[in-house]
Amino acid sequence: MARRLDKILVIDVEATCWEGDPPEGQVSEIIEIGLCVLDVASGEREPARAIMVQPQRSTLSEFCVQLTTITPEMLADGIHFAEACDLLRDAYHSCQRTWASYGDYDRLQFMKQCEAWGIAYPFGRSHINVKNLLALQLGLKKEVGLQRGTSLLGLTFEGTIHRGVDDAWNIAAVLDRVLLGRNR
Repeated sequence: MARRLDKILVIDVEATCWEGDPPEGQVSEIIEIGLCVLDVASGEREPARAIMVQPQRSTLSEFCVQLTTITPEMLADGIHFAEACDLLRDAYHSCQRTWASYGDYDRLQFMKQCEAWGIAYPFGRSHINVKNLLALQLGLKKEVGLQRGTSLLGLTFEGTIHRGVDDAWNIAAVLDRVLLGRNR
């Protein structure tokens, strides 16, 4: 299968979470896949998309609602995780494209959840860790959070932090600046 290098899929996931350990019998699982497609040639970002995913093995805690602003009502019309993976493969050719996230959490969460549920991993081998790339590019001693990263590049963070759709949009702007060297 030939790789497509025309666009980079920028992904940010939000998952069920708790202030401490998960309640007995529950596991952290993806509830939102934020996606922003970055055109490599032009640096244009396609409108970001939120793919809402219904949790199957956990419930949404009040802590998680406060952190992400995602409510049970927002997830009521969400799709199952397997459908979300199919959507990424079919509509975005995710197995053939490079994808990026801010840090390694998103990649590891996808891998862990796919393995646990027996679902084919929806991405190919090409992954860019934008958090690490930014720290290397700026000569930082350690990686920084997304809001700090956007600020260091002179960008304004747009939207709500810890909402996958907004985080993906901002990560794509950081990636465009760091990887492709464009100043917008």
